[in-house]
Amino acid sequence: MRILLNNREEIIEAEQLTMNELIQLKRFTFRLLVTKVNDRLVKREDRDQILVKDGDKVEIMHLISGG
Repeated sequence: MRILLNNREEIIEAEQLTMNELIQLKRFTFRLLVTKVNDRLVKREDRDQILVKDGDKVEIMHLISGG
């Protein structure tokens, strides 16, 4: 499948993945992540149910705070 991941085209050898599977596949290890699929926020507790499919726009961002 082809997806747009953080504004870069990615080709992944799967027809679909859960958001958590994609996070593991791409080795995002930062503890606090903000995730979106097609501009819709995906909560941490929903990442095992939300499927990423061909043509989806996915954003996985590190949540950093400070002052």
